[in-house]
Amino acid sequence: MTTATTFEPGWESPHANESPGIGGRLRERPEDFLVEEIPLYQPSGTGEHLYLFVQKKSMSTLDMVHVLARHFAVPKRDIGYAGLKDKRAITRQVVSVRLPGRDTTEIPMLRDDRLAVLWVDRHENKLRRGHLKGNRFSIRVRDVPFQAALAAQKALDRFAREGLPNRIGPQRFGLLGTNHLIGRAIVLGRWDEAVAHLLGPSVTNPDAQPESRASFAAGRYQDAFAEMPGSLRVERLVLRALADGATPEQALRRIDRTARSFFVTSFQSAVFNAVLTARETAGTLGTLTEGDIASMHSSQRTFAVGRAELDDPDMPARLAKIEVSPSGPMWGTRMRNAESEQAQLELDALLATGVDQAAIERFAQSGGEIEGARKPLRVPVTDPEVEGGADEHGPFVRCAFDLPRGAFATSVMAAIMGDTSKHETETA
Repeated sequence: MTTATTFEPGWESPHANESPGIGGRLRERPEDFLVEEIPLYQPSGTGEHLYLFVQKKSMSTLDMVHVLARHFAVPKRDIGYAGLKDKRAITRQVVSVRLPGRDTTEIPMLRDDRLAVLWVDRHENKLRRGHLKGNRFSIRVRDVPFQAALAAQKALDRFAREGLPNRIGPQRFGLLGTNHLIGRAIVLGRWDEAVAHLLGPSVTNPDAQPESRASFAAGRYQDAFAEMPGSLRVERLVLRALADGATPEQALRRIDRTARSFFVTSFQSAVFNAVLTARETAGTLGTLTEGDIASMHSSQRTFAVGRAELDDPDMPARLAKIEVSPSGPMWGTRMRNAESEQAQLELDALLATGVDQAAIERFAQSGGEIEGARKPLRVPVTDPEVEGGADEHGPFVRCAFDLPRGAFATSVMAAIMGDTSKHETETA
């Protein structure tokens, strides 16, 4: 099995090396990285969906869904969540479980040391992706003197004034940084290539499961399955299918649809990052030009930018207050396209990956999920808070802030620390 020429995920800012930052390390322990969802609405108290506010530790969102589906004896599709949360962290988020006609008092207590239920309520509808206002982060940076809090505060204050480049962080691209390559291969129908990226030896992280990946490369799928850690459920499922004689396409289709679509989203994210980098280099993240598709932060609605919008006397103030920003493409069949020069910039970013619009259409027609969307190229950072301190583990600088849904705290911390956080990733 061979792989095609790679392209970069683009999580690193073009200005990453211009400032040394405060340095330090993230995620020395899960307690150093706290995330709490800011809900879009409160449950009504009635309905067939049980809403749980859960706290998880060192657990991915998809692993949490697996545990809850098994506990409540429901299909995974009956579990709803608003967003994916970091694995190497303590996170709090709302989850819904469809339980029509079931008396929840008869359900046994959840027993998982990584997962706790903080409150329970009822609601009429399933919780959907994106149904949240944002997230509150509280992050401790280790191996830095607490006096570094001053530099961290200056950086956060700047983002509060100017907005944060909405770069999609390394979590989206997985432990090996190849989720976007797997996604591209799936979109193109190159199933053997997708499997090779998922299971083959890693150039970027050669210490990642070297025995299993070497066995896979040698065609010893049963050995590779036995050698792959049990925590990597997607990899093991695909290896088991290959060992049983499945084709690469059949093997990948055995994994959960949500996990498979995550790879496609990673591909879309790499294209978005490429557009963001081009606009950041040109200095146009906070400006609009004719042909742009603008995003309104309060409502997430978009509008086409023409002469009338550019001549609006209120527009400069709205841009300065980060009420409106230009958007970039999460490429798909229903995505609203930019026009003029911006359209060409976005199309060039797509074509550079070896995928064109026809390939996206073919993938969608074959049943693939790639509707697409627009995503703001910058986002507000609100309620910044910084303090220096020390505990039994040594000195730290704690940075707290709110981000809207879909924005990555690792992008904030990369700018503060000097991009040492780029290796802090999680798998799909």
